[in-house]
Amino acid sequence: MRVHVGCAMWAHVRWQGRFLPPSLPPGERLRAYASWCDAVEGNTTFYATPARSAVESWAEQTPPDFRFVVKLPKTITHERRLAGSGADLRSFLRAMEPLESRAHALWVQLPGSFGPGDLGTLAGFLRGLPAAHRYAVEVRHRAFFEDAGAARDLERVLVQAGAEWVPFDTTAFFRDRPSSDAERDAWTKKPRVPRRSAALTERPIVRYLGRDDAGRTVEGWRFWVEKAAEWVREGRSPTVFIHTPDNADALPLARRFHDEVRAMAPEVEPLPEPVPAEPPTLF
Repeated sequence: MRVHVGCAMWAHVRWQGRFLPPSLPPGERLRAYASWCDAVEGNTTFYATPARSAVESWAEQTPPDFRFVVKLPKTITHERRLAGSGADLRSFLRAMEPLESRAHALWVQLPGSFGPGDLGTLAGFLRGLPAAHRYAVEVRHRAFFEDAGAARDLERVLVQAGAEWVPFDTTAFFRDRPSSDAERDAWTKKPRVPRRSAALTERPIVRYLGRDDAGRTVEGWRFWVEKAAEWVREGRSPTVFIHTPDNADALPLARRFHDEVRAMAPEVEPLPEPVPAEPPTLF
């Protein structure tokens, strides 16, 4: 049984020399990251569809069971709001083809203004997507979290499409006032919605935002450790992404989360052994 964990990116200047080798060419950075975590969020695809050659490099650097959750471009989700985006969608899908099984889910992150009145558009968009992929939807309109009827309607649309609802849990982050520049920046940008934890498919996806203090991040994720272990016992295979405002320690924190789940569910397979940040010496 697998529980996949990852971060919001595979390269971070604060990781170099601490967790990953200090100087790696672009074509080796994901390979080093994949020795620490077995999943990653594809956030860069939100801003532009990458060249197919870049995606081929991503596939070459990762094993077949590595999980990419890649975000649809903003031209589709935010600018056109899922309408009339056929050409952009086809271009994106062609670019993602080299990932093959590594494309765990195509991630439809919707703007906060996309509300219950837009569910017909979402349903039509999901119906038109090729069945070869899995899909995951992240909503940020508060009605989906505070209105039981709106939540049921959204779940009905997602279940009919075989899509997952991706929660971005920021409840631990917003529990106390920010105490660093990165936290103050995140305070104004991250969605503030109630926690949601119901899985709709066999492969739930969770995004969790902690604090820059590792201890507070660990304290805040207890709910998700227990939930991930529960999902494993149900036969599900979750993917959990660990965020902090500065992400400086997100890489080892993701592994720690995995360790805590394995302590509750020993049947979960271990993560790979990380590559050393520095080469071994003779002395």
